[in-house]
Amino acid sequence: MKKPTPDTPPGAHENFMKMAVALAAQHSARGDNGPFGAVIVRNDKVIGEGWNRVVETRDPTAHAEILAIRDACARLDRNVLNDCVLYSSCEPCPMCLAAVYWARIPVFYYASTRHDARDAGFDDAFLYQELQAAPAQRRVQALHLPVAEAARVFAQWRENTARIPY
Repeated sequence: MKKPTPDTPPGAHENFMKMAVALAAQHSARGDNGPFGAVIVRNDKVIGEGWNRVVETRDPTAHAEILAIRDACARLDRNVLNDCVLYSSCEPCPMCLAAVYWARIPVFYYASTRHDARDAGFDDAFLYQELQAAPAQRRVQALHLPVAEAARVFAQWRENTARIPY
């Protein structure tokens, strides 16, 4: 499999990053979307883009990186982006970082840091703390409620020879 970074032409990384930043600027200028943009690149071509649409869509998961991943997966008709690169206008939040891992994106670049985002009013520090805390110590209650049906679903999955692993 081709590694996405070494073969990229000189200056291309900066150009793709500028595209992500331009999406952030364009779609947050009116103040109705957050100042975040992202593009996903494969073989030096943009195959996915997204910008923060949380308020516009009333969807707390509509972050730039998530939407760019959805766009790229739809265009490629697959759920794995292991030959792609993500360029994000800002360091991904914990949710977006997890999505990068789930999509198997091997490399990502970001322009602004989480500290820059914090200074602009987007502070995810408490999420990083919550993720490190034991479930019983988190602000949101997480209560284990086992039912036999749940175990059977996993057993069926394990036994299903037609399943598509991911």
